[in-house]
Amino acid sequence: MADIRLAVSDSVATITLDRPDKLNAFTTAMGEELIEAFDACDRDDAVRAVVVTGAGRAFCAGADLSAGAQTFVASDDTAAEEFRDGGGEVVLRMFESRKPVIAAINGPAVGVGITMTLAADFRLAVDTARIGFVFNRRGIVPESCSSWFLPRLVSMQKALDWVYSGRLVDAAEAHEAGLFYGLHSAETLLDETYALARRITEHSAPVSVALSRQLLWRGLGADHPMVAHRVESRGIRSRGASADAAEGVSSFLEKRPASYPDSVVRDLPEIFGDDLPVPPFRR
Repeated sequence: MADIRLAVSDSVATITLDRPDKLNAFTTAMGEELIEAFDACDRDDAVRAVVVTGAGRAFCAGADLSAGAQTFVASDDTAAEEFRDGGGEVVLRMFESRKPVIAAINGPAVGVGITMTLAADFRLAVDTARIGFVFNRRGIVPESCSSWFLPRLVSMQKALDWVYSGRLVDAAEAHEAGLFYGLHSAETLLDETYALARRITEHSAPVSVALSRQLLWRGLGADHPMVAHRVESRGIRSRGASADAAEGVSSFLEKRPASYPDSVVRDLPEIFGDDLPVPPFRR
């Protein structure tokens, strides 16, 4: 991979945006590599959580503008209804992740640099970070599915303020609005991120975490709690008969750490059906 790095240690995969001399500006190649990295993480049962961060002093300065005024001009003859923005494809792949995702925002995150993080489960940031939904200032519109995610993460008025104005927002304001889960110094950001990754996964069954992630994210689009009831009922029925459930109860009664045998790769049941469908993110 040319524009990112992928490493796995202590059950956590770290995806690092790796164009530090360009402030990790987003390219088509970076988008494709991010999708490949999430594919690899989902195929690896050794990975319990995924951390996304940036190399150098920035998280991501937004789209690579080296093409100048032609930066946002479609490079092929794809029909308008078939065109897909690259950041959106990355975010939709992240949405489908079977592992929890944490963004460690180590510096400025602007444009796609912040919208690509909205499908992460948590966003931790350095206390000096600044973000910007700057699309209107570049003559375009929000992308990477941010018009869906952002008003679900912060209030509509806050989302409208940030998007309409395109202004830069400091870390304290983003934290107060609920977009950032926590603020940390540059020296402690990754340690705090890895600690969170371990805390949310080390005592939980991986298959259950994968299903719970999708229950919560997909449920944002449900129009009645009965939808959740139907899907959860299928989940309880399926998982209740699993080896993981037997181990979870036995380990609790025997007062010992659990060792869950089921595999996300092999044993993930289909419980969603037509109740909470998610179309494939790829064309």
